[in-house]
Amino acid sequence: MGLWAAVHAERLGMQTLLVDAGRFGQGASGGLLGALMPHMPDKWSVKKQFQFDALVSLEKEIAALEAATGLSAGYRRAGRLIPLPKPHLLEIARGHSRDAETHWHQDGREFHWHVLGAAPVQGWIDPSAGGSGFVFDTLAARVAPRALLKVLVNFLAGAKHVRLMEGLRIDGIDPERGVATTSEGDIRFGRCILSAGGDSFPILDGLTHGRQSSLGQPVKGQAALLKTNVDGSLPVIFRDGLYIVPHEGGLVAIGSTSENRFDDPLSTDGQLDDLLIAARAMAPILADAEVLERWAGLRPKAVDRDPMVGAHPDHPSLIALTGGFKVSFGLAHRLAEAAVREAADMACCFKLPQTFTLASHIAVVSRKT
Repeated sequence: MGLWAAVHAERLGMQTLLVDAGRFGQGASGGLLGALMPHMPDKWSVKKQFQFDALVSLEKEIAALEAATGLSAGYRRAGRLIPLPKPHLLEIARGHSRDAETHWHQDGREFHWHVLGAAPVQGWIDPSAGGSGFVFDTLAARVAPRALLKVLVNFLAGAKHVRLMEGLRIDGIDPERGVATTSEGDIRFGRCILSAGGDSFPILDGLTHGRQSSLGQPVKGQAALLKTNVDGSLPVIFRDGLYIVPHEGGLVAIGSTSENRFDDPLSTDGQLDDLLIAARAMAPILADAEVLERWAGLRPKAVDRDPMVGAHPDHPSLIALTGGFKVSFGLAHRLAEAAVREAADMACCFKLPQTFTLASHIAVVSRKT
């Protein structure tokens, strides 16, 4: 989210310093999956419309950055394949198909939620997994997380208005004085966008007086990267929290866990082993695939799961850009644009869902307290 914010700041000609305590994207953004999954098309809402618009627009945004840098982000609208093991899921899927016909279209482009008796590709998913059929949606996509980070950083390295600084930890932020303190001296700012993943929450909690509950927490996720002879154009397989994501070069990412309690945020364990067993059963072609990497990291989960964006109601010079949990890769470009335009006192061509605002999250915590 911070990198996307810097991209939008550069486009608007805003003098910007982007600071990271470590390397850009070393946290959850530097993971393996890169699945860009839409919400179910039923019970349509402002939130689902925002996500749909973001997922559609991301393709053009990435293409522009790839053209500017000459690099690939590993983006492909490959679709998503969901097995239906039970008869009642088939009826639900047919309802979702009708919902997609109503809602999944924009500027002449239509996306579909196909309900099929058999998988649309041979030799990818175990046919027995779909005892009652399969869903194939044409909206879902994937991106290679680390390749996208490289594209963003490369674009910003040539920026005229943005400076990049890695390895500098922010020890404190005083929005009233417009000062961020570091071991190497103070950084003065007019507006500060806070996009530090799960580390954002303690800072925001410290500025939100009289509330005992936190605005969010880090949630651990584990994933793995496999190498085998798999076509990178195959659809993402999804079922009950299991993601199987084909990438270019015969790579396949497997994930992910959601752990609210953990001893070591960066270690992998038997939970990832269980995911690998499930993935190999779901896609037998992966049975002998080599595991190149086991990965674990922390994702920022705001108090009500929605992204957390916007000015602090008591400290308007501080703007949050965090949360998102599992949907950040598909929304980050839009959320960052909203945050940057708020920092610049400029109108935005779209409106954030009200539940995405920092003020809304603070209100939720206040009610719980």
